Parts: sequence; C-alpha cells; structure tokens
Amino acid sequence: MDYVCDAPKDRTWFRLLTEGEAVAESLSMHHAVEKHYRRERERAADSYQPATTVFIEQDIGKESYIQRTMPLFLTLRDQDGFALVTAMLPPKGRPEGTAIIVGRGNADPYPDHGDAIEALGRHFGLTLDRARCFPYRR
Repeated sequence: MDYVCDAPKDRTWFRLLTEGEAVAESLSMHHAVEKHYRRERERAADSYQPATTVFIEQDIGKESYIQRTMPLFLTLRDQDGFALVTAMLPPKGRPEGTAIIVGRGNADPYPDHGDAIEALGRHFGLTLDRARCFPYRR
C-alpha cells in the first residue's frame, strides 16, 4: 500500500497496489473489491502497447502504465490499521469517470466517515458526494 493522505480523527487513506492487498481488503471489508481490482487491472494490461518488438524488453514500463491507467483503489484505515472504507476513483484521481465508495459489507460509509471522504476529495480536487459515489442507496 502507498500513503495517499491523512483524514480527521487519526485516519489515513492508502492506495491498494497489488491483487493481494485487494483480496485482503475484500476479506476484511466483506465486499468484492478484489473482483473489480482484477477486472480493471486486466483491462489496463490488455491496453498496454510495448515500446519495442524485442520480446525480452516488451514488459519494460508495463507495471507503471497499468498503475497510471487503472482506477485508484483506496482504503481508509484507522490508527491501528483497521479497514473502514474502500474507494475506487477514476485513474489519477481525475474528475471525469465514476467514483464508488463503500463501507463494510457495502454499507453506507458517509454517516461515520463523511469527513474522511471529504478529505480524500480535497486531496484529489474531487467532489465525492454520497448521491454520486455510494451505489447502494436503500
């Protein structure tokens, strides 16, 4: 995981960088972020165009391309490392695209962590409001 930004009340946002981290997040949070991570990573990998036709050199730069191209998968953690919220933002945190933010078991994270979600939005210059980002309105 990579540090992204701090949030109020001793919470911190981190970026999930590997499939293993996405699997652990899914298990901890009781949702399917790993499925979405795999799908988006595969999509990004499939769109990669090597800069050379030399077989042994074709994957040079592929990982950085994938990380730049796929959506950002983020986790909000408390000071003990406990997962609280999972977010998927457009690649590079750009304003165009869909942002999805969920809590444990796909519950609404906004009542308990709205201030942390707002801090994440400020960090990327995005408005991450509940109406657009929480897909499971009940």
